[in-house]
Amino acid sequence: MLCVHTLKMKNMDVYYTIVQNTSLNGMPKWFKATSLLLFSAIVSLIVGMYLVLILQGPYMVIRFGY
Repeated sequence: MLCVHTLKMKNMDVYYTIVQNTSLNGMPKWFKATSLLLFSAIVSLIVGMYLVLILQGPYMVIRFGY
C-alpha cells in the first residue's frame, strides 16, 4: 500500500520531468503554472466531452446537410 508521501513524490517527479523535457525549463513559475493549468483544463474538457458523447451518444439525433 502506498503512503501519501510516496504518491506525492511520484506526482512531483512527473511534474519535474515534464518541465525539464519541454520548453518550460527556463520560464518563470507563474508561466509554468499557467501553461500546465491551461493544458489540464483542455484535457479535462476533452475527457468530459468524450464521456458525454459515450453516455448521451445513442440518444442524439445528428443531421448532416446544408
